[in-house]
Amino acid sequence: MSRLLGSVRARATLAATLVVAVALMAAGTAVLLSLRSNLLGEAGTQAERSAREVAAELSVGTPYGELSLDVDDRPVQVVDGDGGLVAASEDLERISGTGVGTVKPLPAATGERGDDDGDDDRDDDHGSGESLEPGEIGERTTVGDGSATIDGDTEDYRFAAVSVETRDRGRLTVYAGAPLSAEHGAVDTALTVMLIGFPALLAVVAWVTWLVTRRALRPVEGIRREMAAITASEDLARRVPVPDTHDEIARLATTTNETLAALESSVERQRRFVADASHELRSPIASLRTQLEVAAAHPELLDLDGAVEDTVRLQRLAADLLLLARLDAGERPADARVDLAALARAQAAGRAGVRVRARDAVAVAGSRGQLERVLGNLLDNAQRHARSAVEVSVRREGEVAVAAVADDGEGVPAADRERIFERFVRLDAARSRDDGGAGLGLAIARDVAVRHGGTLTVRDAPAGGALFELRLPVA
Repeated sequence: MSRLLGSVRARATLAATLVVAVALMAAGTAVLLSLRSNLLGEAGTQAERSAREVAAELSVGTPYGELSLDVDDRPVQVVDGDGGLVAASEDLERISGTGVGTVKPLPAATGERGDDDGDDDRDDDHGSGESLEPGEIGERTTVGDGSATIDGDTEDYRFAAVSVETRDRGRLTVYAGAPLSAEHGAVDTALTVMLIGFPALLAVVAWVTWLVTRRALRPVEGIRREMAAITASEDLARRVPVPDTHDEIARLATTTNETLAALESSVERQRRFVADASHELRSPIASLRTQLEVAAAHPELLDLDGAVEDTVRLQRLAADLLLLARLDAGERPADARVDLAALARAQAAGRAGVRVRARDAVAVAGSRGQLERVLGNLLDNAQRHARSAVEVSVRREGEVAVAAVADDGEGVPAADRERIFERFVRLDAARSRDDGGAGLGLAIARDVAVRHGGTLTVRDAPAGGALFELRLPVA
């Protein structure tokens, strides 16, 4: 059961069925109450009409024996001001709900009263409490429910009571009933239809919802199966199917494919990085090993300077790889206050042909060591490609600190201005590794700039060559 309810289809079907069930119960209750109210109102109207017809006869002096009391076999009672029954339907056997339980008038009550008796009863306010003139029928109608037995048949009735002031018999009250069999029948029929129809309708709703959700979630199952296959095969080149529905599921599939593409690119970049790093490390290690093996066999042939140079190169490469690993891991830079102008002057000191233009201090927030690495890498790259001179300028543009490194070399072709920031990329493929770096300097500089909330771009220098601009937020 818990596994079934864990299904989206089952939960959606259950929720839809419950909502429809609540709506049907509310609507059914409202319909039954409205139907019952309307039918009761109609029965009350019929009872009032019958009562007023008898009251009209009494108002014109019709004797009790000539009253129309047996029309449509409905119970009718005529009660005098003292509560005595003076007239009733002929076949009335039992009655309740009118306040007068007797069904046969007393013989003495059926006699007509004289004018004096009428005058005595005229002031009696029994019944509706209205003040009426002789021959006038009361406007108020009292309605209530009860039952009656007529000629052996017992039914529920809606009774209406109407008062009439007669000229010779005083205040009389007429009780007339209308049967509630139609109301009961209609309500019972409606209730039966609801009890049979509602479950059938709920079953249809559940079935349709189950089918619709199965069809709607079919692409999700396809996505799940494909993702499971990708996980099992570790083939990130595969993609999940995108349905032609242009809905949330299609957007989910598209986003999933974009995530797979990004993951594939990341894994491929990492593999290429490991391969390139292994390749770059192999050269200085092999050179250093060769020199040590030669030195072990022939100490007099030891190239100590070359061994130290290879060791330093290996050390720098290891430091670069470690820094890139920390940057890839999302290491946040320190929040120290660093003077970019002083940092540029410190990095340019001792470098031949490097001139610094920075009059005022420009403070930025970040890691002093990483920013030193950025400027050092930019200066190394500029000196490697410059013909004679390198210029470093530091300035402030609003809320941005700008450090620019320009050389007078051949510059960077427009098509390669983004590629040079990739790892292990060298534009001069014929250049030896001894003369050039490992292709990590500019990649490290770009990553550090981005981690500090800035940018690093390259364009043509005004005097020719390349101009690298480092832009960082001012502290």
